[in-house]
Amino acid sequence: MNPILLMPGAVPLAAWREIYRGAPVGLEPASYGAIDRSARAVSTILAKGEPVYGINTGFGKLASVRIDTADLEKLQRNIVLSHAAGVGPPMPVAIARLMIALKLASLAQGASGVRGETVRLLEALLAKGLTPVVPAQGSVGASGDLAPLAHMAAAMIGVGAFYVDGAEVPAGRALAAAGLSPLTLGAKEGLALLNGTQFSTAYALAALFEIDNLFGSALVTGALSTDAARGSDAPFDPRIHELRRHSGQIAAAQALRRLMAGSAIRVSHLVGDERVQDPYCLRCQPQVMGAVLDLLRQVAATLATEANGVTDNPLIFADTGEALSGGNFHAEPVAFAADCVGPEAELAR
Repeated sequence: MNPILLMPGAVPLAAWREIYRGAPVGLEPASYGAIDRSARAVSTILAKGEPVYGINTGFGKLASVRIDTADLEKLQRNIVLSHAAGVGPPMPVAIARLMIALKLASLAQGASGVRGETVRLLEALLAKGLTPVVPAQGSVGASGDLAPLAHMAAAMIGVGAFYVDGAEVPAGRALAAAGLSPLTLGAKEGLALLNGTQFSTAYALAALFEIDNLFGSALVTGALSTDAARGSDAPFDPRIHELRRHSGQIAAAQALRRLMAGSAIRVSHLVGDERVQDPYCLRCQPQVMGAVLDLLRQVAATLATEANGVTDNPLIFADTGEALSGGNFHAEPVAFAADCVGPEAELAR
């Protein structure tokens, strides 16, 4: 596979598919300029001494509690370890790897306040084949992926485990064997790593990629079934579908026509066939599969947008030196998209 170079904020869906399939991943080097500016903005905020959520305060109900500068590293480490409370079987390696790449692309946009060394460690994990062991259950639903992302962050600081060549290896030992050191978290970095939608988005993308394969198989099977039943390709005539105007239906009919083009079986009963029309299961293929295609296109558009977004909190705006609290970690767009392809999520496991 060709290596994928992540251009933060502008990664096409096809690139995420290749990463899911195992393609090597790297980050556009120019991204580190924005990353460094964002990290300097956090340092400036700290120097001012004013309380800013997630940087020098507690979290949740403790947001109004000021944390001393000497305790900021411990604060970030504690939020990671306290949230690494997932249960159940681990994520499949392919999806966990996709999750890391999504987090890498998000942090690299320079709105999260993390240092370059934190981003470089994520990049190194992908390059060296270290995939965190992340339990697949336990978080706050669509309201962020705190627990699974905390397990990813925990492995980065040397707690937990990585998969290395299919084997589960303690995090500290795996990092050392790869020539890497456990990360010491800076201000806001623990929060930036575990806040976001990358776990949900990785699963939804994996389901989309799997159902994309199924959809292609369905078209081929439909064309073969029509031929095997000595059916007609008249229901796939473009004039029928242009009158209804659904783009997915038009595309599905076109695909079925192309698959049946040149069929000797179809030629054999073009003349003298006493049947008036085919059964629903053959005749309505463009209408049914076209509706599915329209839905999948909508899902793809939502997930492509989400994969290129920044979803932690607070967000750092280096040009003005502001840290703004919001709710980009809420995965409602991903949740709706996942509902549409939900049954196929099992195929991605």
